Amino acid sequence: MYYIGIDLGTSAVKLLLMEANGHISNSVSIEYPLYFPHPGWSEQHPEDWWKAVCEGIIELTKDIEREKVAGISFGGQMHGLVILDEEDKVIRPAILWNDGRSTKETDYLNHVIGKDKLSEYTANIAFAGFTAPKILWVKENEPDNFKRINKIMLPKDYIAYRLSGTFCTDVSDASGMLLFDVKNKRWSKEMLEICHITEEQLPKIFESYEIVGTLKPELADTFGLSHNVKIVAGAADNAAAAVGTGTVGDGMCNISLGTSGTIFISSKNFGVDKYNALHAFAHADGYYHLLGCMLSAASCNKWWMDEIIGTKDYATEQAKITKLGENKVFFLPYLMGERSPHNDPNARGTFIGMTMDTTRADMTQAMLEGVAFAIRDCFEVVKALGVKIERTKLSGGGAKSPLWRQIFANVLNIKVDLLESEEGPSLGGAILAAVACGEYASVEEAASKIVKIVDTIEPDPEIAAKYEEKYRKFARIYPTVKDLFHELVL
Repeated sequence: MYYIGIDLGTSAVKLLLMEANGHISNSVSIEYPLYFPHPGWSEQHPEDWWKAVCEGIIELTKDIEREKVAGISFGGQMHGLVILDEEDKVIRPAILWNDGRSTKETDYLNHVIGKDKLSEYTANIAFAGFTAPKILWVKENEPDNFKRINKIMLPKDYIAYRLSGTFCTDVSDASGMLLFDVKNKRWSKEMLEICHITEEQLPKIFESYEIVGTLKPELADTFGLSHNVKIVAGAADNAAAAVGTGTVGDGMCNISLGTSGTIFISSKNFGVDKYNALHAFAHADGYYHLLGCMLSAASCNKWWMDEIIGTKDYATEQAKITKLGENKVFFLPYLMGERSPHNDPNARGTFIGMTMDTTRADMTQAMLEGVAFAIRDCFEVVKALGVKIERTKLSGGGAKSPLWRQIFANVLNIKVDLLESEEGPSLGGAILAAVACGEYASVEEAASKIVKIVDTIEPDPEIAAKYEEKYRKFARIYPTVKDLFHELVL
């Protein structure tokens, strides 16, 4: 049998076709527009998603026996606000995760309602990207649209609704709305009151691997698929990607070095750090996870190489770096502000420690190390909760650099595993569909059989000890210059 994973991203939808044994038969990617109607705003039309998904399913399955497709599931961009009226028509364009218009509403939630209350209700504090501040923004700025709201959903759940007719979401995506009691996996009555909405306006909650319905017969006929194709709840993009990297169960870790950087730690126990420095979300495997997100990771490397040095030959620049743990230059990688663990939009990128003998290679090394140190900031929060991490997977574009892999192994002083293939949330979605349809007994079993590790980088004890000293110095820089950052951006 075949399983389809749909990754509804910000710039494109990626669809992946997986056989029951985990073999990837085909993948398709289709782009759609992103709109910026005002500075700081970011929107998309859900109908564009829908058209791309329909086109993608037909293209993805054109060379197989379509009757053998058994299930469809999802990974999707988080936090986006999709609102429908009583006739199931989209009321306004979706407000996306990277939209910054709700600063006022975010401040209200954090400082008037209070971070302690938000953490008590949802295990998290407010960020401008989250869904609840967006709802308050619509209420304040588009009251007529607010009055028309009949259904509130997230981007991937809009596709699930169109495919199955089931108004649903999953626990991992719901966790990022600031409306969800993560610990107890239910909607927070207190947050619904604060946002002036009702539970009837919100979707039914499922575990990520649960079947929510069956493909509508008319769509099955259009796609040439069986009328028995199961639609499975799916997961938020980070949780789906974690499934696709085998980061499930207890104490597993994945670090992704994409444009932004994430550290994802799975746990069978619910936990929240006292400063809410990391997101505490439900996971797609039925348990929980902690998530740290830094806004600039591999993008720091691209900025430094492309814009400052003026080269595309990254490997040659990195080949000049030979002495790990001995650099006297430090770099704060906050080129777009920072999310975890500082939650400071005013933070800025900073080099410090240069002297007359500082070289270009020293600064390149500092940039690479700064990203690793910033991930370690999140890692320290996890360790403080008593979670023991002995190894991590490393994925994303930045993981292709052998030097950066060595730096991460030594800065974190743990083993770094590399994967045979990286397919991101689309593979996670396909795995969730296979679990739901009975191919595997659990998400953990599926991941253990499908995800393959091909290499492991061990930390060097001597170098790791040097980086331990360097990290302690790095960790003092941001608190020292924090107030100055706020003055610089005024």
